[in-house]
Amino acid sequence: MPSPPPSTAAAAAQQLESLLPHLSTLSHYKQFHARLHALGTLHSYPSLRARFLDRLALLPHADALPHALLLLRSLPSPATNDFNAALRGLAASPHPVRSLLLLAGRLLPAPTPPRPRLDALSLSFALKATARCSDAFATFQLHAILVRLGVAADVRLMTTLLDSYAKCGDLASARKVFDEMSVRDVATWNALLAGLAQGTEPNLALVLFRRLAGSFRELPPREEPNEVTVVAALSACAQLGALKDGLAAHEFARTIGAVGNVRVCNALIDMYSKCGSLSRALEVFHSIKLEDRTLVSYNATIQALSMHGHGEDALKLFDEMPARIEPDEVTYLAVLGGCNHAGLVDDGRRVFDSMRVPPNMKHYGTIVDLLGRAGRLAEAHDMIMHMPFPADIVLWQTLLGAAKMHGNVDLAELAATKLADLGSNVDGDYVLLSNVYASKSRWVDVGRVRDTMRSNDVKKVPGFSYTEIDGVMHKFINGDKEHMRWREIYRALDEIGSRICELGYEPETSNVLHDIGEEEKQYALSYHSEKLAIAFGLISTPPGETIRVIKNLRICGDCHVVAKLISKAYGRVIIIRDRARFHRFEDGQCSCRDYW
Repeated sequence: MPSPPPSTAAAAAQQLESLLPHLSTLSHYKQFHARLHALGTLHSYPSLRARFLDRLALLPHADALPHALLLLRSLPSPATNDFNAALRGLAASPHPVRSLLLLAGRLLPAPTPPRPRLDALSLSFALKATARCSDAFATFQLHAILVRLGVAADVRLMTTLLDSYAKCGDLASARKVFDEMSVRDVATWNALLAGLAQGTEPNLALVLFRRLAGSFRELPPREEPNEVTVVAALSACAQLGALKDGLAAHEFARTIGAVGNVRVCNALIDMYSKCGSLSRALEVFHSIKLEDRTLVSYNATIQALSMHGHGEDALKLFDEMPARIEPDEVTYLAVLGGCNHAGLVDDGRRVFDSMRVPPNMKHYGTIVDLLGRAGRLAEAHDMIMHMPFPADIVLWQTLLGAAKMHGNVDLAELAATKLADLGSNVDGDYVLLSNVYASKSRWVDVGRVRDTMRSNDVKKVPGFSYTEIDGVMHKFINGDKEHMRWREIYRALDEIGSRICELGYEPETSNVLHDIGEEEKQYALSYHSEKLAIAFGLISTPPGETIRVIKNLRICGDCHVVAKLISKAYGRVIIIRDRARFHRFEDGQCSCRDYW
């Protein structure tokens, strides 16, 4: 970097100020730092120093932030702006907890120089760190400091506080902050909507969104919804599978002119896919100009195709990605998932072997699942044994599931032992092992597994299903008699049973985990939650309307057969989203081609 001509200190500072935006490498920043020292401007021009520190702390170089902290520690009396620059860099770093340590003075030299006075920006950066750390207690402490400093009227700061509570999972506190704010802006609404949508209250997020969308023309300009509002609402719709609300959010996006925004388009792709409308998801993707498509656009669409069983199309789109877009971990996971759901073993291995990013546990898990489903259990086990890191609980559960699918008792027992060694004590492990024993009529072993579950106080997660009728979500559990129309539903199930028996239905009772009579097994199968949801859909919607169901567990074999036969007997399209994928039933066939 050339030396500035001799001039007054003010002129030198002005020249350095003009150079600051052009610094691009750590070497440039070190030279600039040296020039600040040489010209005596490091201490005499604190605003220039703070701007330099701020840019240095955010430079994407491993040694940049340590250099910024070194500079901060060298200052005899750092100003608040210096302190904030370091706080901001640490909050955005891979180790945001260090921002909180700096706030507590533990990263300053001993004896500690006079602590800079905290301001709203200091707390804002610290709150962003607590959000990234999911540290609800630290957020609560910062909330107390905020009140003590008298900055609770700062809308931006309170919005950051709300956002931190929400990202830490404390939605009650987030809502309390929102309710107590006398002045809000659109960022405040967006923070609460996103927190609710991505947390445990997506229904409430949609209630708030409807309130905003219904009155947005009367809102003050600072509170008018924008594309971020729409993205948060679409996230809630995707989580719930609420297609009617998703369509309304899409229409609202058109109203405010946000449909051309690529972030909105990406959220629409994800929402339509997770609500079971693949055709609408693809329509949105193709509406984005080729040059405007982002990595997220491709990831969402590949994932949509994969979840709906279109593995070949997912592979094709993956191969057509433009050279300017580099696939990431999510891309590879999505395309491998497509190969898995479609049984494309060789293609899956090819993609896995050609990955340009190091495969993580999820990538290995997908390949193990792909091999296991295809019956290549020895290869799946070999893959686990030769990974560069120890297999986690999910990977052994995947192998256990493959062993259950193919009735391999030895491999199931091996996987179950590994899970026990890793401390897993979830009901799914026991149920899968019980399924393997039950499929071989080893009822003594089934009883032993159930005794172990009781002694370990393990309870089976109940299956439940949702279906949306006229914008209202209805929930059903196995054997449910709580719904206000349960008698009609049960009568409908009786009629369904008669009609599908005419098509050759025979209950698949092999995996009912009790040593009971065949009639009792059939009764146990008859009232699974997805069957109740489908029956309710049949009596609540006009002929020919698509029935959509969301299931918290993987659909069982008998329900899969029943759904295929109902689609044929009643001329309905039935779309079931289970824990792993989508099943589209039409005219007696399923989009999974019975490979799931």
